[in-house]
Amino acid sequence: MDARFETYGTSHLAALALCVVGIVGVVWLGRRIRGTDAEAHVGRVVAIAILVVAVPLQILQFLPDEWNPRTSLPFQLCDLAWMFAVHALWTRSRLTATVTYLWGITLTTQAMITPDLASDFPEARYLMFWAMHLLIIWAAFYLVLGLRILPTWATYWRTVAITAAWAVAVFIYNSSADANYGYVNAKPESASILDLLGPWPLYIVVEIAIIAAVWALLTWPCTRARATLKA
Repeated sequence: MDARFETYGTSHLAALALCVVGIVGVVWLGRRIRGTDAEAHVGRVVAIAILVVAVPLQILQFLPDEWNPRTSLPFQLCDLAWMFAVHALWTRSRLTATVTYLWGITLTTQAMITPDLASDFPEARYLMFWAMHLLIIWAAFYLVLGLRILPTWATYWRTVAITAAWAVAVFIYNSSADANYGYVNAKPESASILDLLGPWPLYIVVEIAIIAAVWALLTWPCTRARATLKA
């Protein structure tokens, strides 16, 4: 019988510890190579590494035994976040770095703190879930705190617009396919932070307001840092 994942059990705490250690490592690496010839090379190597991990895991969802239109499509924000991360790592685009950072620091970490996961280590779904989330988080810190590709108010507002467009599109699909990507149409079955925000659709409104405010707080010191660098 397959082991069942336990929130804040050994495998969960180990993954969170690995996340913290990795953050320290990627920030150190980014600052060490920033502005050198190695910066572009390392970014592309990491981007390829993410593709090597993420693409096969996504293809796995399309296999006959795994396919389910309610869960297999790459409609979760984390499914899109790794794509933005790959683009940012390859091109050092400020917009896609901002999207990766703001989504990663808030939404991806929330999914890691209260994961909607049944499979435990070393099952494929466990490895898929944590590989995807850890790579997004590490890329976010590497790009912004390591390489100093800092968000601006312009990229903040464009990230808000991209996220709003995603939410509308996913809501429409969920409604037509009886799905719940992004928990836009209902809360997850397991306990989550959303339980503190009231019933649907109130929690959606509250979540949007909180996320927009937190993103602004994350962006503000970056704009101050950019002004200092230019001075």
